[in-house]
Amino acid sequence: MQFTGAVLTGGASTRMGRDKALLTINGVELTSIVANALHGAGACEVFTVGGDLAALSSLDGVTRSVPDDYPGEGPLAGILTAMRYSIDDVVVVLACDTPGITSDAPITLVAALLSDPEASVAFAQVDGRVQPLTAAWRKSRAWDLVSKAYADGERAPRFAFANLRTITVDGVVASAVDDVDRPSDLRRYAADPLRSSTPNEDSR
Repeated sequence: MQFTGAVLTGGASTRMGRDKALLTINGVELTSIVANALHGAGACEVFTVGGDLAALSSLDGVTRSVPDDYPGEGPLAGILTAMRYSIDDVVVVLACDTPGITSDAPITLVAALLSDPEASVAFAQVDGRVQPLTAAWRKSRAWDLVSKAYADGERAPRFAFANLRTITVDGVVASAVDDVDRPSDLRRYAADPLRSSTPNEDSR
């Protein structure tokens, strides 16, 4: 199950009003929570994509920080960057703003991807909703097609799935994809980290 972990940290955080990647819940940065879940799942290394590289590289659980190849161009750009920098063929790419995630999610995603050597990506689907920022990618299968989708103007990962061999993973719990987009979400988690709300799609 050798794989690399990548955390997308380059989003604008417009609804939060400040950089989500460096916000803390009970003293722990959101990025560190996600990075440590990846380490717990067995990631060989965990790097961040985009954002404040100096600050992110110093966080617990972060091996290194890399610049987004296409800053400001959305989550598909971040996924392409993650694949380019991954030292392994399999890379689990997660958003930085899911404080309820545990190592179970990346373990489940990687196991699903490895069950089909021809698959390009295994992504979570929770309560019938696709969660493209909770996914394991096989870059040897996905790179060319995702790069073409991006060059053709696509920016949403779920639409790039159309030309890929995909695996839908239903075994990821809702709390693993419950993201914090607004200050009220942050306060909710600080008060009770076990609570979850309806997951948002494509938040970055």
